Amino acid sequence: MTSLDKPTEDAQRDSRAVTEAALFEAFGGLRGMIETVLPGLLFVTIFTINKDLHSAAIAALGVSILLVVVRLVMKDTVKHAFSGVFGVAFGVVFAMMTGNAKDFYLPGMLYTLGLALAYIITTLAGVPLIGLILGPVFKENLSWRTRNPGRKKAYAKASWAWGLILLAKCAILFPLYWWADTTQFGWVLIALKIPPFLLAVWLTWVFLAKAPPPIDVFAEMEAEERAEKERESAARSAD
Repeated sequence: MTSLDKPTEDAQRDSRAVTEAALFEAFGGLRGMIETVLPGLLFVTIFTINKDLHSAAIAALGVSILLVVVRLVMKDTVKHAFSGVFGVAFGVVFAMMTGNAKDFYLPGMLYTLGLALAYIITTLAGVPLIGLILGPVFKENLSWRTRNPGRKKAYAKASWAWGLILLAKCAILFPLYWWADTTQFGWVLIALKIPPFLLAVWLTWVFLAKAPPPIDVFAEMEAEERAEKERESAARSAD
């Protein structure tokens, strides 16, 4: 290894570390995955045991609310837990209205389908959704659209990955929604919660780790403000 190689490797390691931290923040990490899976797992477990829609729905909604309360007590971010509460609440309403326990999962499935289409459509429109999600996390906002073409390409690849993976998940779940019984369908859905998500996150990390580093627009604005103050100070001194 030459002395010229080392800075490049250090920069790559720093870029990968920043990417890992940003993905962890954006998608909630291990705790976020637990909060995503636990309500549905509790629902299907209780329904498998006693076939009672009401007790399964109340338990799922209760644990979702508990997860939010825990985050509030710990003064942690609640966005992932709150999204879980809303998802479970819609599922409970659908299931209670129809009397079909399988409908507990329908809002989440429709959301997944809509999200898959959003990833694909925004990428085709030149504004890949994953870039809109991660841009603020990386402090680059939308600078990647016009100033960082290599990064825009990476966001496009990642958005395609998310869209196609979620579409594949929907292609499995929607037929089962019509053909499988509630218990079988519930367990298949739980089994498909994490693996597709992890695959999409891993591919996102691969694409972004190889992309040019983000442009920190916040640091640029702060630098411009400091420069402006220095110019004003210099002008006053000259007067």
